[in-house]
Amino acid sequence: MGTHILGISAFYHDSAAALLTDGRIVAAAQEERFSRKKHDHRFPAGAVAYCLREAGIGPEDLDYVVFYDKPLLKFDRLLETYLAFAPSGLQSFLAGIPLWLKTKLHLPREMKQALGGRYRKRIAFTYHHESHAASAFYPSPFEEAAVLTMDGVGEWDTATIGHGRGNELRLLKTLKFPHSLGLLYSAFTYYTGFRVNSGEYKLMGLAPYGEPKYVDRILEKLVDLKPDGSLAMDMRYFNYCQGLTMTGPAFDQLFGGPARNPESLITQREMDLAASIQKVTEEVVLRMARTAKELTGARYLCLAGGVALNCVANGVLLRSGIFEDIWIPPPAGDAGGALGAALFLHHQLLGRERRPAACDAMSGSLLGPRYSNDEIGAFLKARNIPHHHYPDEKQLLERTAAAMVDEKVIGWFQDRMEFGPRALGARSIIGDARSERMQSVMNLRIKYRESFRPFAPSVLREDVGEYFDLDRESPYMLLVAGVRRDKLCALSPEQQQAMREPDLRKRVNVKRSVIPAVTHVDMSARVQSVDEARNGRYYRLIREFKRQTGCGVIINTSFNIRGEPIVCTPEDAYRCFIASDMDVLVLENYVLLKTEQPRQTAEEKEKYLQSFSLD
Repeated sequence: MGTHILGISAFYHDSAAALLTDGRIVAAAQEERFSRKKHDHRFPAGAVAYCLREAGIGPEDLDYVVFYDKPLLKFDRLLETYLAFAPSGLQSFLAGIPLWLKTKLHLPREMKQALGGRYRKRIAFTYHHESHAASAFYPSPFEEAAVLTMDGVGEWDTATIGHGRGNELRLLKTLKFPHSLGLLYSAFTYYTGFRVNSGEYKLMGLAPYGEPKYVDRILEKLVDLKPDGSLAMDMRYFNYCQGLTMTGPAFDQLFGGPARNPESLITQREMDLAASIQKVTEEVVLRMARTAKELTGARYLCLAGGVALNCVANGVLLRSGIFEDIWIPPPAGDAGGALGAALFLHHQLLGRERRPAACDAMSGSLLGPRYSNDEIGAFLKARNIPHHHYPDEKQLLERTAAAMVDEKVIGWFQDRMEFGPRALGARSIIGDARSERMQSVMNLRIKYRESFRPFAPSVLREDVGEYFDLDRESPYMLLVAGVRRDKLCALSPEQQQAMREPDLRKRVNVKRSVIPAVTHVDMSARVQSVDEARNGRYYRLIREFKRQTGCGVIINTSFNIRGEPIVCTPEDAYRCFIASDMDVLVLENYVLLKTEQPRQTAEEKEKYLQSFSLD
């Protein structure tokens, strides 16, 4: 039967489960995909049930269950932080205490109950940043590497530098709470009107619209940044230790007014703040990386933690040449902690051998559930949903590619669901990257999100260098690179003026390259390279699109609307398809056309949209 290890992250942010059998990653998924509650922090009952089902075992067959951090140490931080700021921290302290007393201080009991009382062995616990480091190093293709983890906060650590070799992983240097690059970035996320722990992507996407005019003010007033990348924050400006917000009145005074109200107009101030904190973040990451190089002497670097999802900073780091190559796991945030905890137990604590895979051990991040054509066909017939069936893949791909050429927006549902925040061609919305109107159409009519947010390109692995200033693969959409100069378009005087307009919608609609739908205002793109070994049919679809158009690049965005988790099941996909302005839905070998579906009333559509938070 082998050794089965179940890793769990829960009760803080983005609960998830991952299962190893003899060290091989069998299954991994976030709870939000099953509960349909974005960033669901509850015990991942749905994800655990899926992992066990995929492995063909029950809870009683597990050899180990491991949790991704140490709750008692987190509670120690909560108490010490309250005492340090008392009595001003009473409100936030009292808000968190009930959950701690009921659940978090009794995790072994809670987890065994959630497993139906069928798991009777001990529960193991790893340190939070050990889990992050393990999720980065152990699946990587490197025999030896430096490891850098950066996030908001674990127990007490907010960043660590480590060294991995073979099956051993050691943490060498740490940064302690409340000083945190992740929390600094989240403070600006909050101040610019986005939601902490989910709006950081928006802040990163907004940055190229601004000028980094506040960098000196940040480094002079907010942060004392040391040469080794460690930082000390002036806590007079921040409120997260003692309050229910990230920033305080002194922060407002420093930057000329209160935080932007969510959903209100984004002004030049927010754009410049985004550009400034992004530039500071990149500098901190570079300094930490240089320190990691000095401490370890390693040629390669692995990154994890929420900050490692900042693909702009990752691109800057790669181009710096500090390391020969870097590797970031697709679930770099807290969800990946479930996988990291299981891997740490297997390799470090049990001492089991590690053999790095030629590319990596993540199976293209396709570790979630899949649905067969028989299951999809049964669903469509039971609901009497109009559809077309294409048993022949060649016909299916020709039809789908032709629809994209016709500027149709496609919901693409294939293979196993991705693990991590990025859709990578299994649960994706796709379209023609050459279309000048596709970015605004997808943002406003499909995703129901801010018009300024860029879309990512999926590009054939062999064509990466033809379109982008990138000389290697980027399979998990975690590197930003420039669009090649010969693919850019000369801007007319009118377009140059539009690029300076305060209205972001006017800037977005300027054609900047031959692939305008995936070219950001700074002429960059968040690249996903696609190869047949990892991506299978998705690769073959893009190859067919290239056959029809000569272009090996398409748009890829996650299959969901704003505020909704990425779809998991065929029913999730159909509901999202009907409620949005997508034109075509491809469910494995079945194709559904919007023009043939029953028309949804405005009330039905609104009810679906309002069932999510619109964040």
